[in-house]
Amino acid sequence: MFLRRSTLTFCPLIRKFSSNNTPFFENAIAELNKEMESVFGDALSSSDLSSMNNTPIAHEPHFVPPQVSEHVEGLTHINSGGEAQMVDVSSKAISKRVAIAGCKVMLGKKVFDMVSANQIAKGDVLSVARIAGINGAKQTSNLIPLCHNISLTHVRVDLALNEKDFSVEIEGEAASTGKTGVEMEAMTAVTIAGLTVYDMCKAASKDIRIMDVQLEHKSGGKSGEWSREQ
Repeated sequence: MFLRRSTLTFCPLIRKFSSNNTPFFENAIAELNKEMESVFGDALSSSDLSSMNNTPIAHEPHFVPPQVSEHVEGLTHINSGGEAQMVDVSSKAISKRVAIAGCKVMLGKKVFDMVSANQIAKGDVLSVARIAGINGAKQTSNLIPLCHNISLTHVRVDLALNEKDFSVEIEGEAASTGKTGVEMEAMTAVTIAGLTVYDMCKAASKDIRIMDVQLEHKSGGKSGEWSREQ
């Protein structure tokens, strides 16, 4: 392990043993060299070992987590140490905030026809999903860890059947007068409504897909108005 000059992988072990600088380890190294010399060839000389004694052992640097600026745009939920945080909104101005989101549930022709004819065994799919979406918006802070528990002033969830692609189109709107936006509430509303459509119809088909969950419009707050159509 510390015998051939080309066997560099054994050098740390030599440094470890010889750094103790005791007769016991020196004798042990000498005996091992004699035993192994016949197998591996020339052993390292005493001058080589002496030079290794004086060679400082490199230590692995301690891991330092990257520093993230707390003012980086788009990363308000991360503090200066790179850790997740709930944003302090106490200094923000109170304003009316509105958000609209949407998604689509692809049913396929068979399930679409059953929903249209209200033949799903669990009942009226669209009505149940609508109520579920409204309830989902009110539960957003319990579902999304860093969302604020805000007081909603309005929630709307609309579902419409689209015969062109055999889908259910869902639109959700959330509104509040406060210090933080309601984008997550609107998106949670349409997501929960879409999942409820799946739950109501899954006995008829497992091939139902929930697609394109996205924010469509928001207004209020420091960032003002934004629309996907712009």
